Parts: sequence; structure tokens; C-alpha cells
Amino acid sequence: MDVKRPNPALWLWYAVGGKLPDRYREWVLHDATVPTWLVRHVIRRIVFLAPILALLYLVLAVWLDFDLMIVLVGLGLGVYTGMYYSLIFSTHSVDSRVTRHGYPDQYASQVRKALKQAERERYNARWRNGGAPSL
Repeated sequence: MDVKRPNPALWLWYAVGGKLPDRYREWVLHDATVPTWLVRHVIRRIVFLAPILALLYLVLAVWLDFDLMIVLVGLGLGVYTGMYYSLIFSTHSVDSRVTRHGYPDQYASQVRKALKQAERERYNARWRNGGAPSL
């Protein structure tokens, strides 16, 4: 799929929840429907959490001089909790992102489901229904 990718500044805006210009609509759908969509979602969440974690570290460990181990454990638990809830709601979050860019509600989930079904049918046609493998 040949789609126009956003530049790094626009991608950062997109990663923290911003809406991209309409010329990137196809890329947003591509981003939400490729087989690695969940990895991309996790990367966006890490980019979102990184400045918050850095600020908390600076305030707690540097400015208030808390014990470093306590700060790191607290930040680690914060990352765990943030990623846990992000993954629970990942499908809804990605569908909402696609809807914000002009596609119908739950369109990304429907596209992913159709792509998975097509892949399953290709696999079954080749390996389950007597298709001979090519050499």
C-alpha cells in the first residue's frame, strides 16, 4: 500500500492523540489495520508516557530527593498500569482514532477482521483443501 506518511512532528502529534490533516487518512487506516497494529499502539502509548515519566522522575528523584529505588518501582508500576489499561482498550482506542479521521465507526476492526478472514481462506485453500505447495 503506497500511502503518504506523516513527518516526525506530525507523527508525534498523532501519537499523543491529535488529528492529522486529511491527506494522511489512508495512512491512519493503514496504521490501524496492518498486522503490527497492536505494536504500533504500544509504541504510541510509550511515546505518550515518556515525558510524564521523565517529569515525575525529575520531581521525585532529583528535586524532592526521594529514594531512587522507590521512585523507579513507582514509575515501573505506573508504566505497567498505563500499558495494562491501554491494551485493554486498544481496539476501542484505535477504532476511535480511525473514526476521528473520517471513517465509519469500528471500521478498522472490520477491516482487520476481513483481512484475517481472507488470510485464513488463503491458508485453507492452500493447505487444507488439497492445494499443492509450489516449489
